[in-house]
Amino acid sequence: MARGKLRIYLGAAPGVGKTYAMLSEAHRRTERGTDCVVAFVEHHGRPRTEVMLHGLEEVPRRELEYRDTVFTEMDVDAVLARRPRVALVDELAHTNVPGSRNTKRWQDVEELLAAGIDVISTVNIQHLESLGDVVESITGVRQRETVPDETVRRANEIELVDMSPQALRRRMAHGNVYKPDKVDAALSNYFRPGNLTALRELALLWVADRVDEYLTEYRSEHRVSTIWGSRERIVVGLTGGPEGRTLLRRAARLAEKGAGGEVLAVYIARSDGLTSASPKELAVQRTLVEDLGGTFHHVVGEDIPAALLDFARGVNATQIVLGVSRRKSWQYVFGPGVGATVARDSGPDLDVHLITHDEAGKGRGLPVARGARLGRARIVAGWLVGVVGPVLLTLLLQLGPDAGLANDMLLFLSLTVAAALLGGLYPALASAVVGCVLLNWFFTPPFHTLTIADPENVLAIVIFVGVAVAVASVVDLAARRTHQAARLRAESEILSFLAGSVLRGETSLEALLERVRETFAMESAALLERTSDVDPWIRAGSVGPRPAGSPEDADVDMPVGDHMALALSGRVLPASDRRVLAAFAAQAAVVLDRQRLRQEADRAKELAEGNRIRTALLAAVSHDLRTPLAGIKVSVSSLRSDDVEWSEEDRAELLAAIEDGADRLDHLVGNLLDMSRLQTGTVTPLMTETDLDEVVPMAMGGIPDPGSAVVLDVPESLPMVVTDKGLLERVVANVVENAVKYSPRGEPVVVAASALADRVEVRVVDRGPGVPDEAKDRIFEPFQRHGDAPRGAGVGLGLAVARGFAEAMGGTLAAEDTPGGGLTMVLTLRAAGTGTGPRQPVPAATAGPHHLVPTERQT
Repeated sequence: MARGKLRIYLGAAPGVGKTYAMLSEAHRRTERGTDCVVAFVEHHGRPRTEVMLHGLEEVPRRELEYRDTVFTEMDVDAVLARRPRVALVDELAHTNVPGSRNTKRWQDVEELLAAGIDVISTVNIQHLESLGDVVESITGVRQRETVPDETVRRANEIELVDMSPQALRRRMAHGNVYKPDKVDAALSNYFRPGNLTALRELALLWVADRVDEYLTEYRSEHRVSTIWGSRERIVVGLTGGPEGRTLLRRAARLAEKGAGGEVLAVYIARSDGLTSASPKELAVQRTLVEDLGGTFHHVVGEDIPAALLDFARGVNATQIVLGVSRRKSWQYVFGPGVGATVARDSGPDLDVHLITHDEAGKGRGLPVARGARLGRARIVAGWLVGVVGPVLLTLLLQLGPDAGLANDMLLFLSLTVAAALLGGLYPALASAVVGCVLLNWFFTPPFHTLTIADPENVLAIVIFVGVAVAVASVVDLAARRTHQAARLRAESEILSFLAGSVLRGETSLEALLERVRETFAMESAALLERTSDVDPWIRAGSVGPRPAGSPEDADVDMPVGDHMALALSGRVLPASDRRVLAAFAAQAAVVLDRQRLRQEADRAKELAEGNRIRTALLAAVSHDLRTPLAGIKVSVSSLRSDDVEWSEEDRAELLAAIEDGADRLDHLVGNLLDMSRLQTGTVTPLMTETDLDEVVPMAMGGIPDPGSAVVLDVPESLPMVVTDKGLLERVVANVVENAVKYSPRGEPVVVAASALADRVEVRVVDRGPGVPDEAKDRIFEPFQRHGDAPRGAGVGLGLAVARGFAEAMGGTLAAEDTPGGGLTMVLTLRAAGTGTGPRQPVPAATAGPHHLVPTERQT
């Protein structure tokens, strides 16, 4: 029996329309005459989805009793007995009620597929098993119902049901997804714009990977070797020369012209490990291509044009970008060059771009094979074995029995191999020559002459010499390649460390100089600089005892530009090490510049912040503080005046004005003092485990507007938070005061708290005019008042102080839009005992809100 086909509608989040799309497909198939039934579809009370079930045959569900409650599940036996052509099964990741035929619904679907029934199902991206940790880090909620990735991968068709986060939140706000009493909680927690955007990206990337897999599988099954230009992929061939930067920038511009263009830079090295490329330049080009959004690849190949074309076809590239050859005209007698060969062999499916550059036609150096540094002792030992060894072997063979010419030649050949292993090529060649003479003189008739009577012995001597020379060459080449490979590996590790640490900003100048000193086994290292050619050298940084004060005093110096040098003391470096030293020197200069720029930026920021604070403080003192002082002075002067006899009501009114002005002064001065503490870094919170339901009601006592109402929704079952009780009270008071100030008359401010993963959130919701997205961060800056707030409404420090205190306690304070209009302040705090795992938020209906309607002062 043929296996049924599986079609899956994949969505990023609940409510995007997966079930609706599945039912629409069922109606289309039914209209075409396909036998299609509903095995299990849950409409969740959504009217539009429920309407789509009309006209479709539904298989009766199976009822199961569990813990005194009756549940309904898909009746697999009934569907198998009905044997439709297509069965609709919703929620593929669903866990069946205990007592069901299978534990998971996807196992039920496997039975239907095995019976030859086609299945159409739905699943959300957060239910894929491999993405569980990623989804938990995004949303703070661990998905307990999951489906194996392989089950979804094996689907014959996967259709992405997509919707923008804003559109999905609008659907929720209109009540099209959840019931109205659950909308606010959902929008504030799981369905935040950031969460939905991240989940949407996961879904798009996962589906894109599956599309690439399907395309690769199809090309492999049908043996498609030609390139399909479904996507612009541009391969840039690098040689390690300075022209590579020009090629990369040109390729990036070409990629920008096509949708979804991708740049792949490839450097092809020969398998023998010899290369004329500059590791420093390759590191720079790797960084450049990654900054441009591309990828860097290192490929080994003997035939560079063939390796480049194989790589391009392997990644389904559409274009190749190469630089015009740097060879001079006479060098073309050795061949047409890489560019011409690639263009000739690329075929019609690959476009080859030859880019001109400043280095074209200037010539290029060829790889130079430097001998291995075997050391004086090994070279001496090799010469002794190669020259003295045959003589000693001849004496031993003369004293002993005759072993035959063939065995004698093998013994001399072994000495030649040993000489090659110890001393390299030249001792081995000398050993072959000495051995040949001794064999001819002592062991080849006629003896003690350089003539050879037997022609076979002539051939044997010739073969001996040839084998000895060949073996010596191979052994010497292997030794040199081993040394070169080890050296190149060490260089690559050093350069990789430099590129990674410096680009991430993890290395200080002293740490980098210490790395230089350790790498090259030096006593000291110093980075020297001067402002001009006549000025003395000064040390920008140094490590080790007695660092050099000038390049002339150092054992090794590496210039960096015109007025900077890296000076090392301890020993003289060979020329082969100066290439890596140049990379270190360049990185040291970059680190120094970065440190100075950071210091200058910090100083400039401090100066600008100080100037701004002083300017704002002067403005506040000049007006906001003078206004209550002027009111107090007028009231006091009036009371002290003997010209007017005040009634008791007038005296009470003047005293109330004095008290109100003093309260305003106390509030303003308190905020100014708090901001000064934050600016000077003297806020030291006393962190303890605290219950929110004890602190939040206490913070409500200072609400200035008695006509406002605040609704508290702080469940007693919330986990404790790690915070400073006094600072937390001040933060909540300032945020609530700000919300009351901008909330319309008669609209209560809601203060709700909930637990989410390892944190607890306090949300202060108002229905005021709201704040535009571009101004949400600006309202937390000192001396900022949004909109048309009157000058007497404060100096604009309340939210700045609140955010500063929140961050001092290890929390965050951010602003979000309130669904339906208004502004929501979100205070996030760390929950106590987070090692026990995330806690689910308690619904508002469980605890019940506490309504506080202030009269004169709230307590």
